[in-house]
Amino acid sequence: MSDQRPSEGPTVVPLGPATWIHFAELVERNNGIYGGCWCIGYHPECGQRIDYRATKRTRVLNDEAHAALVLDGDGRCQAWAQYGSPAELAGIKHKRAYDKEPPPVPDWRLTCVYVDPKHRGQGLARHAIAGALQLIAEAGGGRVEAISEVTDGRLAQGRFLFTATAETLEDLGFTKVRQVGKHAWIMSRVIPA
Repeated sequence: MSDQRPSEGPTVVPLGPATWIHFAELVERNNGIYGGCWCIGYHPECGQRIDYRATKRTRVLNDEAHAALVLDGDGRCQAWAQYGSPAELAGIKHKRAYDKEPPPVPDWRLTCVYVDPKHRGQGLARHAIAGALQLIAEAGGGRVEAISEVTDGRLAQGRFLFTATAETLEDLGFTKVRQVGKHAWIMSRVIPA
């Protein structure tokens, strides 16, 4: 008989100074994510000549970067959903189309949802988003905006689904606001405090 206990299911914890190590391990395990992004792509520093890892760490330590981290039963981070204020996450995909008829400024943006490739198809993206929405509720709630792609009826490459699919967001209570790309939609949901 083995002394090992089975692992518990996934839990969600907020990204912060105490959980940075979990986030960093997942990013390092996956080559910096998308070639070294470190989930800076929506922060104002994106595109500057900076050390993305150090910049992200500084943001986390200064409470200027938010995410819901999904830890497996062994305490290893396998997914995250990044969220934050429009000032924190100023970058917008499909910006030209977005700016033609901008929606009201949201209280929050949901930008990056990432799942370790070895753990995809297990519902972790949904778990991460639900965790982010719970953290948003705990922070006072408000209107949450995301830009996501519709995948029904087509094969979409994962690298374009950085905010999960529009169908997943709809399942989690988001509604389509306006189309901003061939398959991309501004989506919104109000989260009560």
